[in-house]
Amino acid sequence: MLRYSPTRLLKRRALSAIGWTLAVASFLLVAIPLLDILYTVFRKGLSALSLSLFTTVTNGISGGLLNAITGTLALVFGALLFAAPVGILAGIYLSEFGRARFGRSVRFLDDVLTGVPSIVLGYFSYVTLVIGLGWQFSVLAGSITLAIMVVPYVARFTEIAFLQVPNSLREAGYALGFKEFTVITRIALPLALPGILTGVLFALAISLGETAPLIYTAGWSNFLWNGRLIHEPIGYLTYVIWSFINQPFRSAHALAFAAAFLVIVMVLLINIGLSLLLKRNRPLRPGQS
Repeated sequence: MLRYSPTRLLKRRALSAIGWTLAVASFLLVAIPLLDILYTVFRKGLSALSLSLFTTVTNGISGGLLNAITGTLALVFGALLFAAPVGILAGIYLSEFGRARFGRSVRFLDDVLTGVPSIVLGYFSYVTLVIGLGWQFSVLAGSITLAIMVVPYVARFTEIAFLQVPNSLREAGYALGFKEFTVITRIALPLALPGILTGVLFALAISLGETAPLIYTAGWSNFLWNGRLIHEPIGYLTYVIWSFINQPFRSAHALAFAAAFLVIVMVLLINIGLSLLLKRNRPLRPGQS
């Protein structure tokens, strides 16, 4: 049995105490500002909630947020409609066939795209979609821009999830005579599904909180979205937060804090819903009933 001298033991305890102190201090440096922000948003956002907030549209710097809420949902789910299939398929390719030079190149470009500032993507879409294709400010331009931004995250989460599937299960499938497509879709995909859903959730959270790319592509509208994909601007919650908080009016500040509260609640509900879904679909271990 290894024994330490009293001096060495005292030194180890002192170093351990210093390490724990620094760790706790670092945690508090992050947690306290975050909790302060959440407290402020919840306190002022809850006081600004009312029935009219969900039933009326924005009127200048007052009114409700119905147009911003519906616009946010249209933009976010439109982005996922593009990003989820492309990102999942790209992640499957990188994990199963991406060891060659082309796969390494795709993985490198994926990493590069995650580091591109969102406002740069917004300006790129403004030049190509809004001006170049003549779509003007629109839902389609905003959704495609958000999709370009979150595709790398979905792809990387999918790749990691598939890489965590044991190779022995794939080999067992091949031994039973399954084709590669069957092994991927019937064996690897169900096991990787929690990681894939985590990536989609992460993409959804990023989309909900973005403002910069939408300023260049979606514009802003005080009216409800009429279903047109192009040639029609749309409202969204993050614009209310970014723009109205700088106005010198109490009504504008109330809408900004209410919009921030709704964004936080949306992200929280999505996380809770996904956690419950994953817990419900988690495979049973041997001996469990």
